[in-house]
Amino acid sequence: MQNKGLIKVFAILFGLVSLYQLSFTFLANKVEDEANVYAESKVSDNDARKKANLERKYLDSVANKDIINLGIAQYSYNDVKDKEMNLGLDLKGGINAILQVSVKEVLKSLSNESKNEVFNNALTAADERLKNSNDTYLNLFFEEFEKIAGDTKLSDPSIFGTKALSEKIAFNEENATVKETLQEEINSSIGTAFEVLRSRIDKFGVTQPNIQRIGNSGRIQIELPGAKDIDRVTKLITSKAELQFWEVYSNAEMQNFFFAANAKVAELLKDDSEIEKEKDSVKKDDIDDLLGETTDSTKVQKNLFTYLLPNVAQSQQQVSSLVAQARVLDTTTVNDLLAKKEVRALLPSEVRYAKFLWDYKPFDNKNVDENTEQFIGLYAIKSNRKGKPTIEGDVILDAAQVFDQLNKPEVSMTMNSSGTKQWAKMTADNVGKFVAVVLDDYVYTAPSVNQAITGGRTSISGGSMTVAEAEDIATVLKAGKLPAAARIIQAEVVGPSLGQEAINASFLSFGLAIILVLLWMILYYGKAGLYADVALVVNILFIFGILASFNAVLTLPGIAGIILTIGMSVDANVIIFERIKEGLFKKKGLKQSVEEGFSVKGALSAIIDANITTLLTGIILYVFGTGPIKGFALTLMIGIATSLFTAVFITRILIDGAVNKGTNLTFNTSFSKGWFQNINVEFLKKRKIAYFISGAIIIGGLVSIFTIGLKQGVDFKGGRSYVVRFDQDMSATEVAGTLKDAFGTAPEVKTYGTDNQLKITTVFRIDEEGVEVDEEVQNTLYTGLKSYLGDLSYENFKPGFEKEGAGVMSYVKVEPTIADDIKTSALYAVFGSLLVVFLYILLRFRKVSFSIGAVVAVFHDVLIVLGVFSIFYKVMPFDMEIGQSFIAAILTVVGYSLNDTVVIFDRIREFAGIHTKWQYSEVVDKALSSTLGRTINTSLTTLLVMLAIFSFGGDSIRGFMFALIVGVAVGTYSSLFVATPIMYDTSKKEEKNK
Repeated sequence: MQNKGLIKVFAILFGLVSLYQLSFTFLANKVEDEANVYAESKVSDNDARKKANLERKYLDSVANKDIINLGIAQYSYNDVKDKEMNLGLDLKGGINAILQVSVKEVLKSLSNESKNEVFNNALTAADERLKNSNDTYLNLFFEEFEKIAGDTKLSDPSIFGTKALSEKIAFNEENATVKETLQEEINSSIGTAFEVLRSRIDKFGVTQPNIQRIGNSGRIQIELPGAKDIDRVTKLITSKAELQFWEVYSNAEMQNFFFAANAKVAELLKDDSEIEKEKDSVKKDDIDDLLGETTDSTKVQKNLFTYLLPNVAQSQQQVSSLVAQARVLDTTTVNDLLAKKEVRALLPSEVRYAKFLWDYKPFDNKNVDENTEQFIGLYAIKSNRKGKPTIEGDVILDAAQVFDQLNKPEVSMTMNSSGTKQWAKMTADNVGKFVAVVLDDYVYTAPSVNQAITGGRTSISGGSMTVAEAEDIATVLKAGKLPAAARIIQAEVVGPSLGQEAINASFLSFGLAIILVLLWMILYYGKAGLYADVALVVNILFIFGILASFNAVLTLPGIAGIILTIGMSVDANVIIFERIKEGLFKKKGLKQSVEEGFSVKGALSAIIDANITTLLTGIILYVFGTGPIKGFALTLMIGIATSLFTAVFITRILIDGAVNKGTNLTFNTSFSKGWFQNINVEFLKKRKIAYFISGAIIIGGLVSIFTIGLKQGVDFKGGRSYVVRFDQDMSATEVAGTLKDAFGTAPEVKTYGTDNQLKITTVFRIDEEGVEVDEEVQNTLYTGLKSYLGDLSYENFKPGFEKEGAGVMSYVKVEPTIADDIKTSALYAVFGSLLVVFLYILLRFRKVSFSIGAVVAVFHDVLIVLGVFSIFYKVMPFDMEIGQSFIAAILTVVGYSLNDTVVIFDRIREFAGIHTKWQYSEVVDKALSSTLGRTINTSLTTLLVMLAIFSFGGDSIRGFMFALIVGVAVGTYSSLFVATPIMYDTSKKEEKNK
C-alpha cells in the first residue's frame, strides 16, 4: 500500500483532534456535576424546581469565568459548552415542538376581518380540505375561492382591496396578482414570527437551542434540549407578540429613587434569612467564592447596588433613557428587590406607576475583578394604573432597514392613520425626552425625540446601530402586525429523569455491544481480529470526534446508528479477511493474499458498493426524517465514511506491519479453523422451496395487516401519548377502565418497560386547538389517575423537572393534520429509497435482472417486517408502533439487506468473468457458497450487537431495535434465497427474449 506514512499521520492527527473535541464534553459535564452537587447541598426537600434554579445560578456564575486551564488555553463554562457534543431530547430531556402560524388568521387580519360571504365560505372549505391535503393553506383557499367567486375578486374593497393594503393591492386587480401579494405578506408574517420566537428562545437560557422554518408551510420547528420548565416554554413559544410604544423616564428623573431604594434594600437584607443563609461548612468555600457569596453576612453588607449599577447623570450631557445596568445573572434578584412593596413605596407620586424593563440584548463588560461578564441595561417606563401603553403595535403598516444621508443604518417605519395621529401627539409631548419600542416586555430601542413627527413615517437610528440590529428592530416593529399566535401542532416532551435513564441504558448497551464484537473478532480471527478491533476502536473515536466537532446532535437512535456502523465496519473486515483466507487456502502465500484481499479486485469493490447503497438510504432518511431520525441518519452516514477508512486503511497498516515483521497470521483460531470451507450448496435448486416459504409468510402477514391491521403511533394517526410512572405496579386494563370515565372513551393503555410505568394514548379533544386544550386534557388525565397517585400534586405530576417518583415522564402530541404529512413523507422516503437503489444497482451492474432481484428482495423484507409487527403487536411486552422510528428501521433494513445482496452480486459478477465455461447456475451457486462465511459471520455479529441494544438500551428504543433484528435476520435470508434466485430467473428470461 502506498502513502502509508501519510495515512498514519492523518489518522494520528485526526485522533488527536477527536480527543481534543471530546474533551470539552467531559469538561462541561464536570462543571454541570459540580452545579448539581451545589444545588443538592442547598435543597433539603428535594424540590426539583429549586434545584433546577440553583443549578442555573451556579452555571450562570461560571459562564464567563476562566475555570478550566488546559495549559495552552483557558476556558469558561460558556466556551466549553459551545464546543461540547450536543445531546438530543431523548437523552437530555426537554421539548421539541412544531408550531403552525395560522395562515387563515393572517388572511382574516389582512382583510380587516372581512364579512364577505364568498371569502368566509372559501376559508371554511379550505379548512376542511386541509385535513386531508398536503397542499398549502393559501393554495387551497385560492382554489376554493375561484370555485365560488363568480364576479367577486380578491381585490374587492370588502376583502383585500382595503385602504390599509391600497399601496400593495390595486382596485380590481387580477386574483393571480393578489395571490402573489398575499403570499409575500404571509411569508413576512411567518418570518416575523420566526424572528420573534428566536429572540424569545435566546433569552430563555437553555444551551444549544434549535429553531428553523420548515419550507413555506408556515411551520416552525423548535428544539430546546435540557429545558425543564415546560409550562414556561409553552407560554413563551405560543403567546402572541405584544409590540408597544411607551414614554420613558430618564436616568436623571430616577436616580434619587435608586439612592433611596439602595438604603431601604440594605435595611431589608440585613436580617433576611432567605438571602443570607448560613452556608454549610463541608467543602463549600470554593463554591461560595465562585458565586460571590460569603459565609458571614456581617462581612459584606448587601444592598441594591450590590446587584444594580445606577446610571448617574451628573450633567445634562449624561441624561439618558438607560437608568441602570446589571449582570444578566442578577436580573431576577433585581426584579425581586424592585418589586418589594417597601421599595415601591419610595417612588414619588408622579412616577408611582413606573415599570422597570430590561434591554433586549446584553453586552460584555468587565466586572470589579476584571473578568468579562454579560451585563444588561434597565429602563424605567412611564406606565399607568391600567398598565396600558401609549400606542399599541398594531398601528405599524410597514418597517424596513434603510440608510440615512450619512450612509448609517436606520429603521424606517410607516403607521396607519390612527397611529399617525397618536405618534404625532406622543412625539410632540416628548420633544427632548425619550420614547421606547417594547416587544414582549423587552426594550428594543429608546431614542430621544428631537421634534414632533406628524407624517406617519418616521425613523429610528442610533450612533452605534449596526445593519443587523436595524434589521432586527425592523422585524420587531413588523411584529406588531403579527396576526396570530403560533400554535403547537406537534410536540414531544421528555423529562430529565427519563433522559438520564436513557443515557445510562444506552451507554450500557453500547459498551456491551462493543465488548461482544471485540471478543468475537479475536475468537474468530485471532491476531488479525485484534488488529480489526484496534481499527474499530479508532472508528468509534472518529465518529464521536466528528459529532463533537460539528456540534451534531447525538440521539438514542443515533447511538443505534453508531452501533450499526460498528457492525458494518466489522463486515468490511470480514469481507477482507475471508478473501485473504481464500488466497491462503489456494497456497498463494501470506503477502500476496493480503495484497489481493485489500485490492479492488478482491474485497474493496464489494465493500464500496455495499457502503454506497447504505449511504444512499441514510441520505434519504436525513432528507425526509425529523428529530431523532435525522440524528440516526447523520450518525449512520458519518459512521459509513469512518468505518470505510478505518477498516480499509488502519487495518491494512497494522496487518502489513505484522506481515513485514514475519508474524504468522492465519486469520483463524483453533475455534474457527475449517469453518465455511469447501462449501458447495446448490442454492438455486432450493429456490422454489424458498419462494413457497416466503410467499406463505408474506400472505400470512398481508392477511393480518388487512384484518388485524397495524398499530399506528400518534405521529401517523394523531393524538396524545403520555408515559406515566407510578409508585406501585399497575394494571393497564384497570387504568384504561378508570380513564374511560374521564375521557369519554377508553384510551389505549400499555405497560411501558417496568410494571409501574404505563403508556397512555388518547385522541381525546385532539381536533381542538390551543394551549388551554392541552392543559385541560393533561388535567383530565391527572384527575382520572388521582386515585393511584396518592398526595402527588398536579404541578409535580406534569412533565419537566427531575422526578423522584410518580408523574409524567414524557409526552407526545401530534395533531391529525401534521400526522398525515408525516405519513406521506414516510411513504416518499421508502419508495424514494427503492427507486434510488434500483437505479444505482442498474448503473453498477449494468443488468436489469440485478436491480429487479435486489428490489424484490427489499420488498420481501419490508412486507415480512410489517407482517410480524401486525401479528405480534398485541402480545409483545413492548411498543410495536408504526411511526417515524419504524420507518427509519425499515429504511435501515433496506440498506442492510442491500449491503448483503450487493456483496453476493459482486462475487457473482467476478465468478462470471473468471469461469466463462461454467453454467450460469453453477456460477451463482459457487458465488453464494463462497460468500456464505462472510454472510453468516457478519449477520451474527450484527445481531449480537442489536440484541445487546434491544435488551439493555431502554424502553423507548425497543420496538425500533426489534424491527431491525427481524429485518437483519430476514435480509440475510433474502439475499441468499430471494434476491439471487430472482436475479437468476430474470436473467434467464432476458436471455430467452434475446
